[in-house]
Amino acid sequence: MPTHRRATDDTLPGKRPGVDEAEAALVEHYPRLVRLAYLTLPPRLGRHRRVLAAHAVVQRVLPRSRKGAVSSPVPAQRGTTGAAFAWIRERVVRDALDRDGRPRNWRAFVSRRLPRLPAVAGLRLFPRAGGSEELALDQALFAVGSAARAALALRVLEGMEPAEVRALLTAAGVRDPAGALRTAERLASERGGRTEALLGAPEFDPCTVQTRPTDLLRRRHRARVAGAAVVVVALAGTVLLAIPDHDGPEPPAVAGRADGAALARALDPALLERADDDAWSDTSRVDFSVWPARGDRTGDAALLERALRVWGRPGPAVRVSATTGTATVPPTQPPRLLYAGEVDGAAVVLLHDGQRVARYAEPLSGDGARALDFARTDDADVTTAAAVVVSRRPDGVRYVLAPWIAESTTRDLLAPDTPAGDLDVSKDGVTGPVPAPPTGESCSSWPVLRLRSSEKIVERHAFLVTDLGDLSPAHLTYTPLPGAGAPARQPREATGDTALVSWARTACSLRSLRGSGVRAVNNWAFAEQKLPETGARSTWVCTRADSWRGPGRIMVQFQQPASSPVEPGTVVAEDRDTASCSRFGQHVLAGTHWRAPSGTWFLLAAGSRDVTRITATGAVRADERARTLAVRAPRDSSVNLTGRLTDGAPLPAVR
Repeated sequence: MPTHRRATDDTLPGKRPGVDEAEAALVEHYPRLVRLAYLTLPPRLGRHRRVLAAHAVVQRVLPRSRKGAVSSPVPAQRGTTGAAFAWIRERVVRDALDRDGRPRNWRAFVSRRLPRLPAVAGLRLFPRAGGSEELALDQALFAVGSAARAALALRVLEGMEPAEVRALLTAAGVRDPAGALRTAERLASERGGRTEALLGAPEFDPCTVQTRPTDLLRRRHRARVAGAAVVVVALAGTVLLAIPDHDGPEPPAVAGRADGAALARALDPALLERADDDAWSDTSRVDFSVWPARGDRTGDAALLERALRVWGRPGPAVRVSATTGTATVPPTQPPRLLYAGEVDGAAVVLLHDGQRVARYAEPLSGDGARALDFARTDDADVTTAAAVVVSRRPDGVRYVLAPWIAESTTRDLLAPDTPAGDLDVSKDGVTGPVPAPPTGESCSSWPVLRLRSSEKIVERHAFLVTDLGDLSPAHLTYTPLPGAGAPARQPREATGDTALVSWARTACSLRSLRGSGVRAVNNWAFAEQKLPETGARSTWVCTRADSWRGPGRIMVQFQQPASSPVEPGTVVAEDRDTASCSRFGQHVLAGTHWRAPSGTWFLLAAGSRDVTRITATGAVRADERARTLAVRAPRDSSVNLTGRLTDGAPLPAVR
């Protein structure tokens, strides 16, 4: 259901201004209006089309008559006086919102498909790539509705009050302006006061763009068939009005087909989805949907047919495996082909159906069983869709890397001071063998991939992923200690020195996560404590593993000073199916018994940044108005810990 109703000029607050006043306001604030349109427009358009659409929306808002301006009840912001700018801003929001969702009628359907000025031929336009924070915000904006994006831009960039935003959204036809505003406020609060700087960055500026040519080979091919295309277009024009909306539901005749016919269509190799080679560089959705089909057997129809047939009905001779919570049922629509080629003596096909990655492998020699492996990948992003396991052998794991990966190296988490090592990558994105992490008692190394994204989508963005036994490697991040008086820290890439030192003492704990469908693991250093007697500094770390299914599990470690930089911390608490140590559970309290050099035992406890008081009851009674507590206590004493937050709410300790 659409999130807004169609607004007309009559529904906007106030009457439209005269042409002269409107044109003056538009010219004066053109970059500001285009940025507002760009942020509101649906990201699924891709960056090139969204840039052009943003300019088109603003350039088409001028009134067609010279009626006088009438004041709008929604005031202009930041020094912009007069009704002309307020009226234009309302129309920009209205028209940008109207581009999201189904066309209202056949005129709107035709209008969307006709050329609209400005137009560009032979070039692709895209704003400059930002950093990792801009990329994270861009992904968050993709996940919310157009009304919420408009509300965020109006609140943050335009400086409008909540009541003014609700009034403007209501005038623009939004059905739930209060809900859109709540979503916008949540997005802004998650970025610790940096939202305005991020939205004002070049990443979201459609007036300062970079260019590159379109696909030159495809352009040449199109020129050769231009004559035939003219005939086809002429014929298609006679039935244009009968074409159903691409974004709408299937026609009843298709929707009512038998399940067998739908399955046959989904398993037809001729209908496999294939992305353009450069689709990843011109979209706000950087995930498996923009992987091009790669490998030397993407044209092998027989291999693709076997892979799809096995997916539809594996049979007893096929070894089928799936990560926890991953369905193995056939696809409901033609999947996307990611890779088809020969790796380590097997023909391998990687497919993606929007929710899962499926890996089909058959031996080239004819000996051995065929295999079909599944992993959940819904809501994957630039990091979690960056690599897929294509082969797993005793000498290591090979991956197919995403097309946006510009650089790949390996490093050992247990050797934080050792430089990254080189990694060979074929022209099809297949890596050389990467040693697998240990699975037994011994843990002397922990290999990871260090990947860097292309600057076409994000600047200076490197990240770590590690193999945990699934098709998709897990993304490793790090959240540093809270700063004095600073906003809450957000997880960041685990590539800096401090992050690597933290992971060196935590890496071996990842063994317990193998094969459990882990999407990402974050090390959060939530507190630092001065130890009794010695005065040395210890760190409290909450390691959270998020699964593709949604539930997460945590492990709290007490890391005291150690002689070895890779000495594991002491695990003091664990919990499953919890929101703790995530953005939905930002408070944590934990405690442990600790022996001082003198032999005296202490009860130590620490809480996250909003903990203001810690109380111990039971065998030991203590009360400290601070984020840490240290009190003498027998080694095996039973103690209950409770914290108090800044708002007075109680916080039980993780046990």
